[in-house]
Amino acid sequence: MVERLPLLDHVSVIMPVPLHSERLRQREFNQSLLLADQIGRVLGIPISYTNLIRTTPSPAQTSLSRKSRVKNLRRAFAVRYPDEIRKQRVLLIDDVFTTGTTVNECAKSLRKAGSSDVLVLTLGRTLDPDLVPDRIHAHPQSHFELFGV
Repeated sequence: MVERLPLLDHVSVIMPVPLHSERLRQREFNQSLLLADQIGRVLGIPISYTNLIRTTPSPAQTSLSRKSRVKNLRRAFAVRYPDEIRKQRVLLIDDVFTTGTTVNECAKSLRKAGSSDVLVLTLGRTLDPDLVPDRIHAHPQSHFELFGV
């Protein structure tokens, strides 16, 4: 299902979009981490499970407008160990790309910490054009889905 794509050739590490510890306790799993784990195994790329963290709890994004999502997630992510990603190409894994807010905020944190590039891989994406972001802070040609929608 996951195959080697040329864009992934120089990926140094895979990072799942993190859940806040409170949400993880409620849910008992992180779907992005489960995806990252399997993708990392298939591609033979190491996974960083704890470097990218969610610093503040936030309400679920599913019912929020694009504007509310941006406000909700502003500065919600941080990198614990910047030296591990400095000058590295990171593959960021999330389950669904809706507005791009989550991956944008993660990518901003990763780039600020010194990552040379951030690629985004999601399982699916929204088809609602009103939710599509104006700008993606990851590699401009890096967002792709596991299954085309």
